Amino acid sequence: MLAIEKFRDDKEKNILACKYKNEIKSLNEEVDNLDDVVPIDLTTKDGRRVYQRGILYIMGMAFNRVYPKAYLTVNCQLSNSIFCNVDNMKVTNEMIENIKNEMTEIVKSNLKIKKIEMTKEEAEKFYEREKTLRGILQLDNKYKDEVSLYFCENYYNYFYGVMPISTGYIKIFDIVKYHDGFLLRYPDKKAPYKLDKYKETKKLLQTLEDYDDIYKVLNVNTIYKLNKKIEEGKSKELILLAEALHEKKISDIADKIVKRKNIKIILIAGPSSSGKTTFAQRLGIQLKLNGIKPLTISVDNYFVERENTPKDENGQYDFERLDSIDLKLFNDHLTKLLNGEEVDLPTFNFKTGHKEYKGNKMRMRNNEILVIEGIHCLNDKLTEAIPKEQKYKIYISALTVLNIDYYNRISTTDTRLIRRIVRDNNFRGYKALHTLENWEMVNKGEESYIYPFQEDADSMFNTSLIYEISVLKKYALPLLKEIDNTHPEYSEAQSLCELLKYFDDIDDEYIPKNSLIREFIGGSIFDVQ
Repeated sequence: MLAIEKFRDDKEKNILACKYKNEIKSLNEEVDNLDDVVPIDLTTKDGRRVYQRGILYIMGMAFNRVYPKAYLTVNCQLSNSIFCNVDNMKVTNEMIENIKNEMTEIVKSNLKIKKIEMTKEEAEKFYEREKTLRGILQLDNKYKDEVSLYFCENYYNYFYGVMPISTGYIKIFDIVKYHDGFLLRYPDKKAPYKLDKYKETKKLLQTLEDYDDIYKVLNVNTIYKLNKKIEEGKSKELILLAEALHEKKISDIADKIVKRKNIKIILIAGPSSSGKTTFAQRLGIQLKLNGIKPLTISVDNYFVERENTPKDENGQYDFERLDSIDLKLFNDHLTKLLNGEEVDLPTFNFKTGHKEYKGNKMRMRNNEILVIEGIHCLNDKLTEAIPKEQKYKIYISALTVLNIDYYNRISTTDTRLIRRIVRDNNFRGYKALHTLENWEMVNKGEESYIYPFQEDADSMFNTSLIYEISVLKKYALPLLKEIDNTHPEYSEAQSLCELLKYFDDIDDEYIPKNSLIREFIGGSIFDVQ
């Protein structure tokens, strides 16, 4: 029987896919027992991904009908939207209106989307006949025996992951002109049945575009092109160019800090596994070249006493809330340091839940600057006693600009998750299952305490490296394969495995000892753990 049999009463098409034996499945999947079928809708991460694939598919189909010669590129995700470009045509309001009307018609028609699988021999003949690149990357994937494409009437495309079974499931969307491209908008998981007002993220978009432009010049904006470079023996060149870009960007940020003569505190924040520790140390080197000595203070040593620690809705201690920090003491120490006074810094004992004083004294000199890294560093309430003109805030994240192909982007969150799985195993002794079990909670903290303040940053730094997943693959893949379908995290593990399998391997040999990726694979010249 088909999984959809369980959801025949779902007239509104709110259920997009399902989970069966801890795997994400299409509603057209054959199952043995309907009782084991779990619905997936827009309120879930998996449901949002299915919805995004569906809306991109319909957008591609609309362009194929109205502007068949258009070369589309799916660039990045911005505030419940996907930013796209047309490489060979100017995006106009008329174009967007035509595409929106066509997409609306496709949705109303509730056309079936069917997955077709071919042997690689059949696929080679298909691609030779059709003269298309959509999904051609699958031919070179040594882990895949078959090539799959999603067909709807006479349109076909490849999408990485499960799709809605018909176009009628994508009911809420908008497409609007934005900069030199357009935004494909969809609902937020907290309000899945309406479109919220778009929140501008201009600094984030500019940071992404800076890197995207460079990698297009290098001709490595997709996995297919990256793998070709690796096959041609150009791994060393890719590594050196990517690392040089990082060094240049860090140097630029240091120069901006130096030019603002009144800066006394540098505040660094970013989501998990962004590489904050290595970034801070490399920034410190650049500051030293400019005659400025960085002094580091850890916010983690300023937690309130355990009995005063706030709790979450489940009665568990919530160490990520701002009021879990002793803000009064923290700001008092910062003020005294900036006034040239000596401070006795605390060390927080996580076992006893109390601050301890071990004679760790600090005093700032004229040529010194404080560097502070933490989840709340972009929030002015953390350092409310310090004037804004004395603070320089930096947001960092692994903002992935590499795509699987022109329609399938690689999630920034997935890149960070792969990094964390490798680091947790290498340096903390955790299995991949442990990392996946805690990942949702980590993301929740980021959404509450980091992302709302990212546009307040004075500088943004993209820590992604175009070659990194080709390096991380050999560490992460065996760890993910240890997770079987008895665990709810199996579907996430499988998805990451399938992504990693598209990458050719790059050896660690040419990766510099000061590289940010060393924070995760080991061999760093810095103390990063």
